[in-house]
Amino acid sequence: MKITADTNLLVRAITEDDQRQARLAQNALSNAELVAIPVTVLCEFVWVLSTAYGISRSDIAVAIRRLLDTDNVAVDRQSVDAGLAALEAGGDFADGVVAHEGHWLGGEVFVSFDKRAVAIAVAHGLKAEALV
Repeated sequence: MKITADTNLLVRAITEDDQRQARLAQNALSNAELVAIPVTVLCEFVWVLSTAYGISRSDIAVAIRRLLDTDNVAVDRQSVDAGLAALEAGGDFADGVVAHEGHWLGGEVFVSFDKRAVAIAVAHGLKAEALV
């Protein structure tokens, strides 16, 4: 079966905070022919793990990289890599995704009130501007 993973499926599989659901989630992920993971799911995943579970950025990055290294997982790799780069630089995963996808869609300058997000975008070769 080819599945699309929801955020809660990934959270249960990683945190194992509910043993029954964790086992079901892990089985669903490992037995699927294909696991499609939308980038929005990974944005939510990062937010839930960091906010609700207090998991560090580096541990979240490791969890995402393990997912990416799984043979049956399909993601927009370039967007996820941009999110990981932002996360590992001390920024927000979602901001990295937004800056990358905006550029891919034809945006020439990433514009935000978030100075850290702008600095990280610039450090990764994108044109970016902070409104102050």
